Amino acid sequence: MTEVSESHGVLEKTAQTCPLPRRRFLLTAGGAVGGIVLAGDKSGAAPAKKVPRTACPTNGYDQIQPFYGLHQPGVTTPRPAAGMVVAFDVVAPTPVRLENLLRTLTERITFLMKGGPAEFPSRNPQLPPVDSGLMGPVVEPDNLTVTVGLGSSLFDNRPWLRRLKPRRLCPMTRFANDAPNPNLCHGDLSLQICANTHMTINHALRDIVKATTPFMVPRWKQEGSLPMVPPNPDGPTPAARNLLGFHDGTANPDTADDALMNRIVWVGKDNDEPEWCRNGTYQVVRLIRMTVELWDRTPLVEQEVEVFGRRKASGSPLSGGAEYNDPDYSGDPKGKITPLDSHIRRANPRTPGSEANLILRRPYNYSNGVFKSGQLDQGLVLIIYQADLEQGFITVQNRLNGEELEEYIKPFGGGYYFVPPGVRKHGDYIGQPLMEAVAGL
Repeated sequence: MTEVSESHGVLEKTAQTCPLPRRRFLLTAGGAVGGIVLAGDKSGAAPAKKVPRTACPTNGYDQIQPFYGLHQPGVTTPRPAAGMVVAFDVVAPTPVRLENLLRTLTERITFLMKGGPAEFPSRNPQLPPVDSGLMGPVVEPDNLTVTVGLGSSLFDNRPWLRRLKPRRLCPMTRFANDAPNPNLCHGDLSLQICANTHMTINHALRDIVKATTPFMVPRWKQEGSLPMVPPNPDGPTPAARNLLGFHDGTANPDTADDALMNRIVWVGKDNDEPEWCRNGTYQVVRLIRMTVELWDRTPLVEQEVEVFGRRKASGSPLSGGAEYNDPDYSGDPKGKITPLDSHIRRANPRTPGSEANLILRRPYNYSNGVFKSGQLDQGLVLIIYQADLEQGFITVQNRLNGEELEEYIKPFGGGYYFVPPGVRKHGDYIGQPLMEAVAGL
């Protein structure tokens, strides 16, 4: 299992803190009274004084994330409270059909992220409304981002795309503790949809599904949520908690550090990838069920020492310090303080060379209901980004195989995808460098 952490970053290259929504600001001014990582150490050794970006603690409907840029939104931007991953099977046997799909996606995502008047009031009432009406007469941006990924099968099933397939893109690997449900795995295309509210992400999904019906069909979907943690008045804001009750995201790399992101997340000239992949990233999605009833009956000392290697209440490492202090293994070679088999030590042993395996996580908690057995269906939507899929998630997950945490988790779905670079200007579209490469073959 890989370690889940919680930071993220910057609104492109803008402010380091999340803006206060206009309505909340006015109220205050008037005197009214941010496979599988769960604890946050997979990202590597960062200086203790560096506090990773946390989820944005505001919920202003008028918050806007930029769509145009070198990279797609939703990777290094701050995570809002609601998230969803949807996988699709694509019906596009020709380059023209695929380009039409990508142009349609770009058009709808551009509008949804910016917001504006809904179209349904202007149509003939005898016809179906253009908009679902979930957001009312005005579609608010609500901090929405939509991130598009391309699956291995999109390339494998189209001879005209095979030569351009990202070199490390493959069907999702099955690890020893996995119990994959074929109906909840893989897909030609993925959408990661994030916003402040679940109504916004569901509105965006329905808008996109309606507009792209001729080109793709939903395969599987999972929603999640993220607890909003208020700033700590006398110290750094704690990372939010996952459904096992541990701080989640303590050691995520700093997304405000462009040089670090270029090394860990974004495909560059030094990566052995097709030219069109430049400024894109590999996306891993893992749906992980947690046996919360068993976990809640596990002694605290076992949870902290044998499983995670962190204190549950504070998030601090067993070697001492506060939550954001790096674990100190230098004086503990035999694991008497932090066991060698603990999650954080397996995920990131902080040994020479382990920095090559750093990754960026963007997880959400999910709660789906109750199984027929009476157990709660709860767990994690783990989303990971890295420039090299093999060196990143796959290497770290192989280190975690057989860990104590496996007794309490069961990965059952998800997939691997490649996120194309961003759309640079109006008139361009998502995946345009790929389609231009197709035309040039």
